[in-house]
Amino acid sequence: MILDLVKLFIPSAIAFGVGIAITPILTHYLYKHEMWKKKAGKVDMTGGATPIFNELHKEREVGTPRMGGIVIWGSVLITIAVFWIAARIFPLTLTEKFDFLSRSQTFIPLFTLLFGAIVGLYDDYLEIKGSKDYIAGGLSLKKRLLVVGSIGFICATWFYFELGISTIGLPFGNSIPLGYLFIPFFTLVIAALYSGGVIDGIDGLAGGVFASMFAAYGGIAFYQNQIDLAAFCAVVVGAILAFLWFNIPPARFYMSETGSMSLTVTLGIVAFMTDSVSKTGGYGVLVLPIIALPLVVTTLSVIIQILSKKFRGKKVFLVAPLHHHFEALGWPAYKVTMRYWVITIVFAALGMILAVVG
Repeated sequence: MILDLVKLFIPSAIAFGVGIAITPILTHYLYKHEMWKKKAGKVDMTGGATPIFNELHKEREVGTPRMGGIVIWGSVLITIAVFWIAARIFPLTLTEKFDFLSRSQTFIPLFTLLFGAIVGLYDDYLEIKGSKDYIAGGLSLKKRLLVVGSIGFICATWFYFELGISTIGLPFGNSIPLGYLFIPFFTLVIAALYSGGVIDGIDGLAGGVFASMFAAYGGIAFYQNQIDLAAFCAVVVGAILAFLWFNIPPARFYMSETGSMSLTVTLGIVAFMTDSVSKTGGYGVLVLPIIALPLVVTTLSVIIQILSKKFRGKKVFLVAPLHHHFEALGWPAYKVTMRYWVITIVFAALGMILAVVG
């Protein structure tokens, strides 16, 4: 038990240290090559203008580099590699214990983290440099959703055909059998989580929110004796905290798509890993809307805004997503961020408690 806890905290601390160490190198490169938007502003999902958002952020988006998410997945990758290499160069009981890269628990989350990071990095590059695919946000939304949907579909088929998972866990050992519907359900959940990635819009907001959510799932995985998966979540938290150290206002860089895409799709995978695939028969998917409440609310606010403008001809919020609505009301950015952190911590803890007591 004690050694398992140490397996969580030491890799997490190392990931934090790695993130702190590589950030100056990354920052130097990003500023030297001016890896930021050359013109402030964006368009909404329907291609319309966003004058309120553009006015609120006209001085933030230019001059601050994107691609800060590299700190997160880069730190995770380096930390995993360090323990994996150490276990093979020094094959001792302790080093092998700390090697948490396993086919049964961490291969799939690591794959989604890196694949999402690479696609997101390409999207960030297009947004900075511009191309024929440039639409005020890199790749078009359809192309990004196609990528995310493909990731979800590939992982869903792996869960269904290779792991034999076709149910969603419920409390007290019960489950919902979905059969073949498990695959589209899985894919839809991943896509829905990704849509909440637009929460990356205020200095420090996304980092604190994602750290709390991954910490909650790390706790659930630990309770279910998925120690490697718990260690993976802990390492992600450590890496996010390193990013957050430099992203607290005024941000040195933004997480951008390479961070938000990798983290949202990986969070979805971790939720399914702590569900029926768990030997204890958990229900990580059922508590996902609670733990990831800020992402859910963010997505809903955008959907509500779009539908209201289309069918009612007027807006519900001054600007969507919701956190920008609070900015438009006059809330300082730091107040929005801190209150989101508080809410996320509360609901992440609630979701974790529900998952372990049921």
